[in-house]
Amino acid sequence: MSGHSKFANIAHKKAANDAAKGKIFTRLGKEIMVAVKEGGPDVNNNSKLRQVVAKAKASNMPNDTIDRAIKKAASSDMTDYESVTYEGYGPNGTAIIVEALTDNRNRAASNIRNAFTKGGGNVGTPGCVSFMFDKKGQMIVAKEECDKDADELMMMALDAGAEDFNEEDDCYEITTAPDDFDAVNEALTNDGITFASAEVTMIPQTYVELTSEDDLKKMRRILALLDEEDDVQNVYHNWDEPDSDEE
Repeated sequence: MSGHSKFANIAHKKAANDAAKGKIFTRLGKEIMVAVKEGGPDVNNNSKLRQVVAKAKASNMPNDTIDRAIKKAASSDMTDYESVTYEGYGPNGTAIIVEALTDNRNRAASNIRNAFTKGGGNVGTPGCVSFMFDKKGQMIVAKEECDKDADELMMMALDAGAEDFNEEDDCYEITTAPDDFDAVNEALTNDGITFASAEVTMIPQTYVELTSEDDLKKMRRILALLDEEDDVQNVYHNWDEPDSDEE
């Protein structure tokens, strides 16, 4: 087991209302469309699509909605969309990575830069913060939804090819090499394990604490503005975000 990993509150940050859930499903639908565009609609022959489908299922996206998105993607033209990544800094040197999927690169760049600026941060050059993160497959299992004990689940995960296993108060975290995510996810799903989240993500190597109220306010502003931006798909940061019950 490894040290500090910021995931304990993920299950509780899941979309609680229909509007937020709708936004998540819209983003997942776009990810499915781009994955189909890049590798075709056959989940068995498209590893990127398999990863997005696993992420969608963990977000409680209905199977028929996923199937419809794949069929729609196979019959539509997604050539206008491109993936763009932005890197930058928030208050007190916090590192932020933004993954966007857009049909207008200038609009996306302008709006994302604006979000950083309004929160007292700034967009940097490509690669300026990504070296502070490791790309990993990550699966979160809520304890209340798992009938296995920690040792049993850990052995199942490691036997399936996982790299690491962490236990927190209310959940377990399983991490994999990106290329092993599909196999581990499939093996554990077949063993009846359900996930609060499951995706290939960027995990910070170290975390930054924000102590001043001004810094906290600025960081939340950046993240809120990025969340409102339609072109933004994923945001990763190394802020040691306090659990809601600590605030």
